[in-house]
Amino acid sequence: MKQIVLEAPGKFAERDAPLPGIPPGHALVRMERVGVCGSDFHAFAGTHPIYTYPRVLGHELSGVIVECPSNDQGLRLGDRCAIEPYLTCGHCRACRKNRRNCCENIQLFGIHIDGGLQEFLAVPLDLLHKSEQLSLEQLALVETLGIGAHAVERSRLQREESVLIVGAGPVGLATTLFAQLAAAAIHIVETNPERRRFVEAMGHRVTQSADGRQADVVFDATGSSEAMASSLQLVAPAGRLVYVGLTKNPIQIDDSVLHRGEITVMASRNSFGMFPYIIQLIEKGIINPTHWVTTHLSMVEVASKFSTLSARPQIVKAMIDVSH
Repeated sequence: MKQIVLEAPGKFAERDAPLPGIPPGHALVRMERVGVCGSDFHAFAGTHPIYTYPRVLGHELSGVIVECPSNDQGLRLGDRCAIEPYLTCGHCRACRKNRRNCCENIQLFGIHIDGGLQEFLAVPLDLLHKSEQLSLEQLALVETLGIGAHAVERSRLQREESVLIVGAGPVGLATTLFAQLAAAAIHIVETNPERRRFVEAMGHRVTQSADGRQADVVFDATGSSEAMASSLQLVAPAGRLVYVGLTKNPIQIDDSVLHRGEITVMASRNSFGMFPYIIQLIEKGIINPTHWVTTHLSMVEVASKFSTLSARPQIVKAMIDVSH
């Protein structure tokens, strides 16, 4: 089967690989769609704190089951599925606290182990979430939505609290969706004019800078250490700051601001257990992120075109069609 592998920062290559073995409790999935994440851009640039090379990227995944053992989850051949990319150990301190997104031994498809930019993938049955209604593209967006859903859940956002979301990339947009469901008053800060126009078309309030605004809850989805440090200034007294994006660089915290407002600072990592909930929301039409996909690539175009994606300011979400 074909794989697209990131051999080193800035260097993709195509290679042939044997079909994966199928351990007990796994299904063989034909990969169909892979969403491009901001962390994939960081991996390509060599600036992500986690990636090792060579690596087959891809953790925002959907596919079709082509081999499947008997199971009590209702999974069968031909099912379209979103693939939850988090493999956790179940026995470490975090897992025992039911915080499996913080598993000390976590492995993510496409980050710690090879991911979806290949024709087939062996996937544990409990990481497959089927839908008879959603498209393959919608299913590949579920992981991104889970990042925003978990961030809002972690913030303990209350109805009608004020919210500032810094950064309107896909993670910022996902956070916005779930803050909306909590009936929060939302304002978005985004420096990219193309993305500001996109967000305005969705009916949100958005500006290039915070212009002195403060909010009860600030979500920073930038992944920029400078922006993340500055976001502390945007938190109202007794408020919360949630770092949704991550960076390889240290973040400088102004202790006088932190103490004066008795601000709570927290990180939000991955998501766990959100996939069925999010699929249900899309199936019911409560959320629909399909229009976020503004760019499409085939798998064979990745090596030649991936490097140009981050330079296109109009891109919101790029989607790779693995089957073509």
